[in-house]
Amino acid sequence: MYLDAAKKQEIFGKYGKSNSDTGSAESQIALFSYRIARLTEHMKLNRKDYSTERALTMLVGKRRALLNYLKDRDINRYRAIVQELGLRK
Repeated sequence: MYLDAAKKQEIFGKYGKSNSDTGSAESQIALFSYRIARLTEHMKLNRKDYSTERALTMLVGKRRALLNYLKDRDINRYRAIVQELGLRK
Protein backbone atom coordinates (compact mmCIF):
# COMPACT_ATOMS: atom_id res chain seq x y z
CA MET A 1 0.00 0.00 0.00
CA TYR A 2 1.46 3.32 -1.02
CA LEU A 3 -0.01 5.38 1.84
CA ASP A 4 0.32 3.65 5.18
CA ALA A 5 0.11 5.10 8.67
CA ALA A 6 3.86 5.73 8.88
CA LYS A 7 3.85 7.78 5.67
CA LYS A 8 0.88 9.82 6.91
CA GLN A 9 2.67 10.50 10.21
CA GLU A 10 5.73 11.65 8.26
CA ILE A 11 3.66 14.04 6.13
CA PHE A 12 1.75 15.41 9.13
CA GLY A 13 4.97 15.83 11.09
CA LYS A 14 6.67 17.70 8.28
CA TYR A 15 3.87 20.05 7.27
CA GLY A 16 1.64 20.16 10.37
CA LYS A 17 2.35 21.31 13.87
CA SER A 18 2.99 17.75 15.10
CA ASN A 19 2.62 14.12 14.02
CA SER A 20 -0.94 14.05 15.31
CA ASP A 21 -1.96 17.32 13.61
CA THR A 22 -4.23 15.81 10.98
CA GLY A 23 -6.73 18.65 10.68
CA SER A 24 -4.70 21.72 9.78
CA ALA A 25 -5.06 23.02 6.25
CA GLU A 26 -1.33 22.68 5.57
CA SER A 27 -1.20 19.02 6.52
CA GLN A 28 -4.32 18.22 4.48
CA ILE A 29 -2.95 20.06 1.44
CA ALA A 30 0.35 18.16 1.75
CA LEU A 31 -1.49 14.83 2.02
CA PHE A 32 -3.63 15.62 -1.03
CA SER A 33 -0.53 16.68 -2.97
CA TYR A 34 1.17 13.37 -2.20
CA ARG A 35 -1.89 11.42 -3.31
CA ILE A 36 -2.25 13.56 -6.47
CA ALA A 37 1.37 12.88 -7.41
CA ARG A 38 0.90 9.13 -7.00
CA LEU A 39 -2.35 9.10 -9.00
CA THR A 40 -0.76 11.18 -11.75
CA GLU A 41 1.98 8.59 -12.15
CA HIS A 42 -0.65 5.85 -12.28
CA MET A 43 -2.59 7.76 -14.96
CA LYS A 44 0.52 8.06 -17.13
CA LEU A 45 0.66 4.26 -17.33
CA ASN A 46 -3.10 3.59 -17.43
CA ARG A 47 -4.71 6.17 -19.69
CA LYS A 48 -8.13 4.51 -19.78
CA ASP A 49 -8.60 4.13 -16.03
CA TYR A 50 -11.56 6.49 -15.78
CA SER A 51 -12.39 5.84 -12.14
CA THR A 52 -8.88 6.89 -11.12
CA GLU A 53 -9.17 9.91 -13.40
CA ARG A 54 -12.35 10.95 -11.61
CA ALA A 55 -10.73 10.43 -8.20
CA LEU A 56 -7.76 12.53 -9.30
CA THR A 57 -10.04 15.34 -10.48
CA MET A 58 -11.92 15.29 -7.18
CA LEU A 59 -8.68 15.41 -5.17
CA VAL A 60 -7.43 18.38 -7.17
CA GLY A 61 -10.72 20.14 -6.45
CA LYS A 62 -10.47 19.43 -2.72
CA ARG A 63 -6.89 20.72 -2.63
CA ARG A 64 -7.91 23.84 -4.56
CA ALA A 65 -10.76 24.50 -2.11
CA LEU A 66 -8.40 24.19 0.85
CA LEU A 67 -5.88 26.49 -0.83
CA ASN A 68 -8.60 29.07 -1.47
CA TYR A 69 -9.70 28.83 2.16
CA LEU A 70 -6.15 29.30 3.38
CA LYS A 71 -5.58 32.22 1.01
CA ASP A 72 -8.68 33.98 2.34
CA ARG A 73 -7.79 33.35 6.01
CA ASP A 74 -4.01 33.82 6.14
CA ILE A 75 -2.06 34.79 3.02
CA ASN A 76 1.32 34.16 4.67
CA ARG A 77 0.49 30.53 5.50
CA TYR A 78 -0.84 30.11 1.96
CA ARG A 79 2.37 31.45 0.40
CA ALA A 80 4.50 29.30 2.68
CA ILE A 81 2.73 26.02 1.83
CA VAL A 82 2.65 26.79 -1.90
CA GLN A 83 6.38 27.49 -1.89
CA GLU A 84 7.19 24.47 0.28
CA LEU A 85 5.22 22.06 -1.92
CA GLY A 86 6.23 23.76 -5.18
CA LEU A 87 2.67 24.09 -6.46
CA ARG A 88 3.25 27.22 -8.55
CA LYS A 89 5.84 27.72 -11.23
